[in-house]
Amino acid sequence: MRAFGTQSTGIRTPIIHEGDNLAEIVVDSVLGYCAESGVTVADRDIIGVTEAVVARAQGNYATVAQIAADVRAKFATGPVGVVFPIMSRNRFSILLRGIAAGADSLVVQLSYPNDEVGNHLISAERLYESGVNPYTDVFSEADFRARFGDLRHEFTAIDYPELYRSLGGGGGGTGDTGGGAEIVFANDPCEILKYTKQVIAADIHTRTQTKRRLLACGAEKVITLDEILNSSVEGSGHNDKYGLLGSNKAGEDRVKLFPHSCDEFVAEVQGLMLARTGAKVEVLVYGDGAFKDPVGKIWELADPVVSPGYTDGLIGLPNELKLKYLADNELAEKRGDEAREAIVERIRTKQLNLMGKEETEGTTPRRLTDLIGSLCDLTSGSGDKGTPVIYIKGYFDNYASE
Repeated sequence: MRAFGTQSTGIRTPIIHEGDNLAEIVVDSVLGYCAESGVTVADRDIIGVTEAVVARAQGNYATVAQIAADVRAKFATGPVGVVFPIMSRNRFSILLRGIAAGADSLVVQLSYPNDEVGNHLISAERLYESGVNPYTDVFSEADFRARFGDLRHEFTAIDYPELYRSLGGGGGGTGDTGGGAEIVFANDPCEILKYTKQVIAADIHTRTQTKRRLLACGAEKVITLDEILNSSVEGSGHNDKYGLLGSNKAGEDRVKLFPHSCDEFVAEVQGLMLARTGAKVEVLVYGDGAFKDPVGKIWELADPVVSPGYTDGLIGLPNELKLKYLADNELAEKRGDEAREAIVERIRTKQLNLMGKEETEGTTPRRLTDLIGSLCDLTSGSGDKGTPVIYIKGYFDNYASE
């Protein structure tokens, strides 16, 4: 029996710059690793490419002024409300500066005790002990601070209400932060309508629901972050599907947007690998993995999706038996080669669709792209590893594979 299963390897590449032929760089880097390590490329091997270098090679950037211009074009004069932004310098601070620069004034409504992806203003314990009802109770910034005190983030030590207030002053299109945004704490999005009928729903995964509720409550105009810079403004980058969602800080005055045309890119990489090796590999572009930190309670997925582009072989869900279940039950009396052969036979004869069967219980049938993208994100990390490409072998193998 083969002694290894799935292998995930971070591949170092040259530093990627705008205009580079990224598909060629990815293929050259993977094949360079294979030659160095004596690895043979096989059908259904997987190549993951982080969205950051795809967007960089595309030059998919936007400035504060370009964000402001799009916001100004989408709203009339008067205050604009920003509902449920996540608390992140990397993800939202530059966006807020741009939104503020395109609006006369801002009211920013924060959810509590935490934002959508798990960044906590206060702990769940403090909230419970306070007697506050998070479904109904609404606070001004002063009242919230008076009740809960220190609001600095556990990991970053940033006071996000203070930061967002300072960044969110009305710019009137000039970029001047003015006197700062008004900060409100409430979990009902319709509270913002007491301040303005023009709203940006800044949440990520719940944005459609938030927009629908605001319109039902009487909002005059609601847009989501994917509706800002969904087309180029004054020469900016853009993403026609995700707009500002998935963007990251790329300097003090601009953001890198989520990459576009990812399906075309992965098809190009797949085609180049086929031409050079004869093997049909699968390819995906990956961003944040979809997992939750057990200590800080932060859900990693601040991108709108784990993978914005992938080849057809990555569509679907796993169809796996739970070996622990089999070993503890119908194969409990078997040992050694007899147990191994019995499990191999069960795998080889398993049904094409095992959903709902007891022998699959606990296998967590998430989408392949979410599972593989998470594996890629954990392998590459988010710091200085210098491995924006991930090469995975054996992902589609199982215990019965030779």
